[in-house]
Amino acid sequence: MPVKLYVPRETRLHEKRVALVPAVVEKLQKLGIDISLHPGAGLAARIPDAAYETTGVTLANPEGEIDLIFSVQPPSIAEIGQMKPGTVLCCFVYAHRELATVRALRDGNITCFAMELVPRITRAQAMDALSSQAALAGYYAALLAATNLNRILPMMTTAVGSLRPARVLVMGAGVAGLQALATAKRLGAMVEGYDVRPEVKEQVESVGGKFVDTGVSASGQGGYARELTEEEQTKVAEVLTRHIQSADAVITTASIPGRPSPKIISEAQIMGMKPGSVIIDLAAEGGGNTPLTQPGDTVEIGPTTIVAPLNIPSHLAEHASELYARNLLALVGLMVKEGTLTLDWEDEILAGAVLTHKGQIKNETARKAAESGGE
Repeated sequence: MPVKLYVPRETRLHEKRVALVPAVVEKLQKLGIDISLHPGAGLAARIPDAAYETTGVTLANPEGEIDLIFSVQPPSIAEIGQMKPGTVLCCFVYAHRELATVRALRDGNITCFAMELVPRITRAQAMDALSSQAALAGYYAALLAATNLNRILPMMTTAVGSLRPARVLVMGAGVAGLQALATAKRLGAMVEGYDVRPEVKEQVESVGGKFVDTGVSASGQGGYARELTEEEQTKVAEVLTRHIQSADAVITTASIPGRPSPKIISEAQIMGMKPGSVIIDLAAEGGGNTPLTQPGDTVEIGPTTIVAPLNIPSHLAEHASELYARNLLALVGLMVKEGTLTLDWEDEILAGAVLTHKGQIKNETARKAAESGGE
């Protein structure tokens, strides 16, 4: 019997992505997977049902035994209750803000692989959905900066004189930050990049940016930055204030999985910014990188405008869905062998990405949070 995969329609507000695109269907079928998809699941990403049907996907609500479910957002509690015990679910969860969902997955005996938990190691790069979606967010951030400024990014020479290029500062040189730097550079801006990890200097320079060196290193484990001490924050702030307040646009990308977004720009720094400047806050999902950020809104604060969109990849749903579907394809290749769903817990990727399995919360951080009684 083939492995039966079902892809539901996303129901979370403002979610336009879909976990399957026609381009990956044939490769999934070659693994021995029979695919069904909720009718209309791809419409928000502008993928019509007919595009799936021509690849052999069955358009139907789930029927019979479903072995595997792909989704972008976590399913509702009611949907989890309808899954058969032992079902394998692959989706984003972010357990720290979905504790009721985590408990339902545990109690329903669902094996859930949380895409945000995929280890950030070389072998798992093709499965790293955080990075694939962050790259699109960084691109979009540069466009938001360009469209929210009251000036243009590139230098322009006209018959009546020249216009100077805008200055763009990107804070955080991870995947999103580097893509924001590269995009702003292509649009003609003068770009600077800052990160608490000084070893990314070469990466910033490789996309055309000038690295802002504060003399403080905060390199952490797993590719993430550690939190700075108060003394380090003061030293960094002195240097950064000059760069923040000389920039026309600042793009912030600092986030820590499972924790609130760090406040890397102070209210005092904001109030000293150029009139008409903008801050594009990519960390709004975790509360934002400034104390004045209003997640999901655009607000004018003193001399600047703070733009803090939520679920940015969903604004680019077509390509975000395509990249995410490829991430899932790579991950499921570790699970399905010759048409059989087999979970090898010796595989560090599967062991690292599993959230719940056989009635247990396998991720230690999520387990402690879920058992503490929080919501």
